[in-house]
Amino acid sequence: MIPFLDLKAPYNELRIEIDAAVSDVLQSGWYILGPVVDRFEQEYAAYCEIKHCVSVGNGLDALHLTLLAMGVGPGDEVIVPSNTYIATWLAVSQCGAIPIPVEPSEATCNIDPTKIEQAINKRTKVILPVHLYGQPADITPILTIARQYGLRVLEDGAQAHGARHNGRYLGGHGDAVAWSFYPGKNLGALGDGGAVTTNDTELAERLRLLRNYGSSVKYVNEVRGYNSRLDPIQAAVLSVKLHKLNEWNSRRHKIAQRYQQSLAGCGLRLPLTPHWAVPAWHLYVVRSPQRESLQAHLTANGIGTLIHYPIPPHLQQAYLNLGYKPGDFPIAETMANQVLSLPMGPHLTTAQQDKVIAAILSFKS
Repeated sequence: MIPFLDLKAPYNELRIEIDAAVSDVLQSGWYILGPVVDRFEQEYAAYCEIKHCVSVGNGLDALHLTLLAMGVGPGDEVIVPSNTYIATWLAVSQCGAIPIPVEPSEATCNIDPTKIEQAINKRTKVILPVHLYGQPADITPILTIARQYGLRVLEDGAQAHGARHNGRYLGGHGDAVAWSFYPGKNLGALGDGGAVTTNDTELAERLRLLRNYGSSVKYVNEVRGYNSRLDPIQAAVLSVKLHKLNEWNSRRHKIAQRYQQSLAGCGLRLPLTPHWAVPAWHLYVVRSPQRESLQAHLTANGIGTLIHYPIPPHLQQAYLNLGYKPGDFPIAETMANQVLSLPMGPHLTTAQQDKVIAAILSFKS
């Protein structure tokens, strides 16, 4: 069986370094925040070429706490993609605000900048684009619109560690970027973790308060905060893996190129990469009207696949109260019915790639 993603392989490649880093933390006696977390924050900020990195407990908290730090609250609206993982919407809801969906571009699956302006009104506070599948969203026109209307831009970079837009790493184009270090991410911990990168010093200071009970001095609470802290063990693991991120992304890129070349003309809709983007290739997502049959065929051939994501947020039970119905966001709904993620990861061997490609080419719709 070819797994969709082998989570043991990254650890096995870096076993000696990871074990040593974890052992150092265990022997230090410092298990919440502290110097190991500080070091990772500095390293990741430097990697993203920005001023600040504030680590938190997970990717959802990174989104939620940043929205709070931006002043989002009950009655406010936040523009979100209709085609995304539900965490993007949940972060908005957790602030008491309302997610306002905007359809994606057919070409890229990311939010369509040309459709954002019509969703803006006096209640709009933030635009929240997602760099879905590791493909950078078209952030330049989004920033132009945001500045025109006096809005903040929070990017969801959970799937896009190391991706580049117009030659720059994601991390500081807009006001802030929220990251997830869930184990399956390009930069993944051995448990949950998240962070926010920003060049806004005031925003970073606010986030540090919010993640730690609203406190910068023990037992002195300046605001009503939360408990959302990246623990030093995960920070130590991430520091080790960060030094491998570009190499692992390069391997992903080569696999994506091979898929692109080998599957061209086979009847699947393949990913499109704009000239200004260098994807992280977190996922390699194809589209097919015969998705279920194709997935069953690949499963029968011992190939693991996943669907990202089978139900768009506006049709989830969690958002029935918003009153959306099938057909309200047809592009997102069509994508949800057609997308299929093929095996992708830095440890996918050439022989495994051969098998995936051969199985797809043998599929008879």
